[in-house]
Amino acid sequence: MGIAADIADDWHAALAALAWQLDAGVDEVIGDVPVNRYDLAAVAPKTVAPNSASPPQPSQVAIPVPAADPAATARAVADAAPTLDALRHAITAFDLCELKRGARNTVFAEGNPAARVLVLGEAPGADEDREGRPFVGPAGQFLDKMFAAIGLSRTSPDAGTSFYVTSILPWRPPGNRDPDPGEIAMMLPFVQRHIALVDPAVIVVMGNAPLEALTGQTSILRARGTWMQALGKPVLPMTHPTYLLKNPAAKREAWADLLALQARLRG
Repeated sequence: MGIAADIADDWHAALAALAWQLDAGVDEVIGDVPVNRYDLAAVAPKTVAPNSASPPQPSQVAIPVPAADPAATARAVADAAPTLDALRHAITAFDLCELKRGARNTVFAEGNPAARVLVLGEAPGADEDREGRPFVGPAGQFLDKMFAAIGLSRTSPDAGTSFYVTSILPWRPPGNRDPDPGEIAMMLPFVQRHIALVDPAVIVVMGNAPLEALTGQTSILRARGTWMQALGKPVLPMTHPTYLLKNPAAKREAWADLLALQARLRG
């Protein structure tokens, strides 16, 4: 009975001491010696044997290392691609963009890479995601008609009468939403390398996302038809075929832009 009473007294005393500390504002346990947190990354974690009576000390705890910057990783991967085929494989293997997880296909490009005109769109839609090709469906069909009107085709083997088409993002955003700035910044190194490898005479940007990514301008409706410079290339902003299908009155302006492109190529 004496031992049991002593244990009960010790338990009540410990509980009372804990309550007093909580009332005094003590809400965490710290060591007797200050810890320099800046030194922790250089200390290798020590393995504690099972059932060990000594828990790991603060200086023995591994500190998580921040993940690499996705845009910096993309830059290194893209710059290392010596050919378009290598770049296609690099983008397909790139796993740091969450959009890839919900996409059916990686949409790379289509057309003659020797073409003088590179068309840069926004992101794949449902049709593009399903087929793994850029600018298909109603918008793609209208795009082909637009460029056919000035004698260009994505299927032409002749560099002088063909155009090459790709997009800012290779994966479809959920619900066909607009690409967000983080996604564009992450994938922009691949776009820049893509343009460098194709080396077109002219870049046509279609939509707000490619316009802002290459030039910093934010409104395709204000910028369309005005020649700009980006990546050492002349850039012509144009409204997206999807917008033109929904707003037929804007086709007249698009035709003027196509004539300006034709004149530039002939000059």
